[in-house]
Amino acid sequence: MKKNVVIACGGTGGHLFPGVAVAQEMKSRGHAVRLLISEKKVDAAASKKYGEDLQFDSVAAIAKPKTLSLKMIPFLVKFWKTKSYCSNLLKKAQADAVIGMGGFTSMPPVMAGKKLGLKCFVHDSNALPGKANRLTARYCDKIFIGMEAAQQYFSGCPVVHTGTPVREEIEALPTRQEAAQKLGVDAEKKTVLVMGGSQGAKKLNSIVVEASKAMPDVQFIHLTGSFDYQRVKEELGDCQNHHLIEFCDDMPAVYAVSDLSVCRSGASSMTELSYIGLPSILVPYPFAADDHQTFNAEEFVKHGAGVLCQEADLDGGALVAEVSAILEHPETLKKMQDACANVAVKDAAERICKAIESSF
Repeated sequence: MKKNVVIACGGTGGHLFPGVAVAQEMKSRGHAVRLLISEKKVDAAASKKYGEDLQFDSVAAIAKPKTLSLKMIPFLVKFWKTKSYCSNLLKKAQADAVIGMGGFTSMPPVMAGKKLGLKCFVHDSNALPGKANRLTARYCDKIFIGMEAAQQYFSGCPVVHTGTPVREEIEALPTRQEAAQKLGVDAEKKTVLVMGGSQGAKKLNSIVVEASKAMPDVQFIHLTGSFDYQRVKEELGDCQNHHLIEFCDDMPAVYAVSDLSVCRSGASSMTELSYIGLPSILVPYPFAADDHQTFNAEEFVKHGAGVLCQEADLDGGALVAEVSAILEHPETLKKMQDACANVAVKDAAERICKAIESSF
């Protein structure tokens, strides 16, 4: 039976892209779907890219300050207004179910849905769930987790290990030759993909530049984001083996031509890397809440799918050594690729949709 499903997934790519994947699967199964996103640039770009196929509504982004802070008063006022707005939106959409994909942006619509008597769910991608999701879980019929390690943090509600969904475009990559031609890079060279994340990557970006200058036979594709592009470009100078991309809207091509990744250990990025079998040198964002990115990286290391390097212990020389230890040993690279396949849950969106459908 057709259901009206609202997916709250705004704020970051780590929440947004898995939400898009669930929406795509829900739509393919005959359900009506609306996505709630924030007013941030990353969400606006997604709504523009997927707007012809999916329906988006924007709500005010909610970011919780420290509990013992004067900012809590305006936060609570804004939270209440957002919850009221979400309640009206759910009524207008005649929603049957609400799923939050994580963060405090998900909490108001889930709470509103619970009060309206709808089926409510939350998905957490991380090994160590965030505080917002642990609070949101109290209002949910089921909790979906991306990593099995997260199960111990939820009690009193059914937990389903679904994995974290990936977007449809990640499911079928172009050939290496096609991707290289599209990006203007050499398909024959060993290639390292660098993704610093959307925040606090200045030091990591500089370490990568130092390493690439010492490895002229290795090709680097470096996604800087607009915040650090110009500075990194100046640091590079005339370095010929290092290709900077300010903003990438063709991740399938980038993934298809890469042999190894140097990246933060955000759950959504790690999910895509495991899905395509791309081994990683994981450098957790050192200021992430509760150091959750280290917990994520440790899950990959445990399975042999990645190497963990803390940013404080890393410099150009150390990164050269780590990259070389993988790329110069084909058996090591192959072993890590196979480990990635064992970590990946390739039917995550389907699992989530089936779990939602079985709740009615």
